[in-house]
Amino acid sequence: MARSLNLEENCFLNQYGDRAIMLQRFNLYPRCPRPDLALGLKPHADGSAITIVLQDKEVEGLQFQKDDQWFRVPIMPHALLISVGDQVEIMSNGIFKSPVHRVLTNSERDRITVAMFCAPESGKEVEPVEELIDDKRPRLYKKVKNYVETYFQYYQQGKRPIDAVKV
Repeated sequence: MARSLNLEENCFLNQYGDRAIMLQRFNLYPRCPRPDLALGLKPHADGSAITIVLQDKEVEGLQFQKDDQWFRVPIMPHALLISVGDQVEIMSNGIFKSPVHRVLTNSERDRITVAMFCAPESGKEVEPVEELIDDKRPRLYKKVKNYVETYFQYYQQGKRPIDAVKV
């Protein structure tokens, strides 16, 4: 990602610290008799730096939002879906966007997924890479420490956590 922006190769990784956090979550979305009334997971963007998802190989449910429209993520068995989280959006000064997504329920089948969240070590400060700030692209985000705490505080309120760290 850094190379695609003509930056020093480790400029994002350097913000992770020596003990990056990697959490796995196994998700079961049980059959729902009324999928029109219940979401598997409400709309949100991930607070991680990078998220890696192994989707269910038969049951769809993941959708991403773009321009206020929802788009389904097609099933690609055994493929990993990689998405950018809020912390990379901060580090890239908004060049890489953390997408809002949700999970739908299914009336006929359970859906199982595995997600792995990669984030900088706890207590590490994250901020836009200096080379991505100039007169044409001013700093968009504050330096933030313990972003995950901010993330859960705002997520519970139904707000986009990344809005709390905008300049």
